[in-house]
Amino acid sequence: MHTTISPFALAYWKEKQPVGATKFGWRGVSPELGDIHVVYPAGKDVPNLVVTEVTGSVIPSATFETRGVHTDVLSMPTLNRATLRVGGGLVRMSRNRWAPTHGGRSLRMVYLGDVYRLKAINRRAYEVSRQGDSEDPGAVVTVRQSGLGSSRRMAVQAQGRVLPADVTIAVLFAGVDRSVLTRRGAVRAGFSRIFNFWADSQA
Repeated sequence: MHTTISPFALAYWKEKQPVGATKFGWRGVSPELGDIHVVYPAGKDVPNLVVTEVTGSVIPSATFETRGVHTDVLSMPTLNRATLRVGGGLVRMSRNRWAPTHGGRSLRMVYLGDVYRLKAINRRAYEVSRQGDSEDPGAVVTVRQSGLGSSRRMAVQAQGRVLPADVTIAVLFAGVDRSVLTRRGAVRAGFSRIFNFWADSQA
């Protein structure tokens, strides 16, 4: 089902759990696709695993998970050692972490025969595009963060006629550390991981 959607926004939220890690996320309503929720870390607290989950009234559910000892100091998944599932189906992912440009460093995904690409615009904005073909021109969903603290918002805008899965994949990355999609962000992420490991070892 391809459809044209109106721009909508997701508001930031944070919730302290009685037991376990604090939950973070984004939630909002698309006029055409209904309620949309992003939560991280989702599910039960499991060692060496951190998960972001997307659910909605119309869009397919999805999970993005990262495994490894480094996840014990993370609140959201990273693009390293990650697995993406949409509607229960596994999405193949690949990227060139050594590329010098944002486009070259983009994350390529294949879901149900459709080719998607996640590309950083800058530190606070990104786009997810679905490649077109002879029968479908494809679509681009752009997500931009604004505001600070609890007033943060993610503005979501689509070009072209989208599939519900396009929106699921796009909003999912609001709950994923995308820093490695830029060269500067990759350097910052590397230093941050080193510091976090050191701090955790001193605790």
